[in-house]
Amino acid sequence: MTNLVWFRNDLRIFDNPALSKAMATGNCIAVYYITDEQWDNHGLSKLKRQLIMEHLRQLESSLSRLHVPFIIFDGQSFATSAEMLINTCIEWKVSDVFFNHEYGCNELKLTHTVEAGLTKHNINLHGFHEQCIIEPGSITNGQGECYKVFGAFKKKWHSLFAQQARPIFSKPKAQALVPSKSNIAPVKSDLTCLKNYQIAIPLKALWLFSEIEAHEHLSDFVETQVEQYHLERDIPSLDSTSQLSTLLALGVVTTRQCLQAVINSDQSSKSEALGAYSIETLNEGALCWVNELVWREFYRHILVSYPRISKGRAFKVETENLPWLVKSPSFDDWCNGLTGIPIIDAAMRQLNETGWMHNRLRMVVAMFLTKHLHIDWRLGERYFYSKLCDADLASNNGGWQWSASTGVDAAPYFRIFNPYRQAERFDPNGDYVRKYVKELASIEGKAIHKPSETLAKHLNYPTVIVDLKVAADSTKSYFKNLKRQ
Repeated sequence: MTNLVWFRNDLRIFDNPALSKAMATGNCIAVYYITDEQWDNHGLSKLKRQLIMEHLRQLESSLSRLHVPFIIFDGQSFATSAEMLINTCIEWKVSDVFFNHEYGCNELKLTHTVEAGLTKHNINLHGFHEQCIIEPGSITNGQGECYKVFGAFKKKWHSLFAQQARPIFSKPKAQALVPSKSNIAPVKSDLTCLKNYQIAIPLKALWLFSEIEAHEHLSDFVETQVEQYHLERDIPSLDSTSQLSTLLALGVVTTRQCLQAVINSDQSSKSEALGAYSIETLNEGALCWVNELVWREFYRHILVSYPRISKGRAFKVETENLPWLVKSPSFDDWCNGLTGIPIIDAAMRQLNETGWMHNRLRMVVAMFLTKHLHIDWRLGERYFYSKLCDADLASNNGGWQWSASTGVDAAPYFRIFNPYRQAERFDPNGDYVRKYVKELASIEGKAIHKPSETLAKHLNYPTVIVDLKVAADSTKSYFKNLKRQ
């Protein structure tokens, strides 16, 4: 009998509980199902798809060194891939299937379909929660519910992590090759499906780390940059963030590994076991970065507890009654970086050119779309997902609903970022804007953030598409009327 590892959003061999447990209990084969039809329905970015394909190639190479055959199928949709997986297990006489959980509604439905099919054939299914450091559903308030306020969640998470943090799984030892005279039919690695996918990743060097390179990058960040993280993380012109979001979204590295890297670098942890360790001993920069990991955890816990948010619903149901615009020519201006507000346009052009955007600016452009243009946050969420190389359901949805004041622990409706002030505060010399808004590159200093209408016209740059104050006042009025209702 054979164990099968079902790879999904976990393209790595280090700290992979499904792979480690499967290889510890028997001979293994591994499979992955490409689901382009499902990705189309979800609007997954082409850039992330390309990165998945390249990391599948790298994963096959890593698995081959462990003597684990890796078969990649064209699964098309989740329904088709579920049927294919069940048939594969029957054909190869698989006794146990090992996988790591995913939390979106469609992904959960896929898991349940596979589980039902395997149960009919007496095949065991083993699932592991590796996307979070502390398993979703295990951090609850006094009423046994998931926390809806990040501050309270973070405090509880800090108090529990030493006892409840999942273990890190080492790289498995290579399994024995199946003897040539064995009665077991050999299964060979097959990457045939990848031949249908052209890998032409723009700015490839920015995002395409191998698993080993990813850990080298993580170690370098922790050793040389994390101490200043709290001081520099909001400045988009600096390379001061970890740049790990894409690797986390692809499952090449885990938040648990990120946390451990910080703990290992903390001198106060050297003589303490994890159970006695306190995150509060970290320096301010490291603590700030760890709390960003906790935000990522928070949004996953919310996704599991309130699945409606993965169905295009607002967490605060009453905000569905706000007069969001779903058709507006301003949406195209926003998408294309042609709003006439340089910091907004620079951020959107960075997204369109590179598949990534600085986190501070994700909030700024999201608030501009929802609270100045009054356009439905779901349109912005979908556009981001269709462009981002680090596209992640829980984090993308959480960030958009926070900015639109429709989500869990969202920004108060009256908190509306003024993009000009944000630009002057976080890009004081205009270095970031100058990099992406080429028309304005000749303007020196902070004057680049608010060029006159005459100068903008001369430089072939669009005029501002909205009056910020009038728009912000309207948004506040909409929310006040909602509260009265």
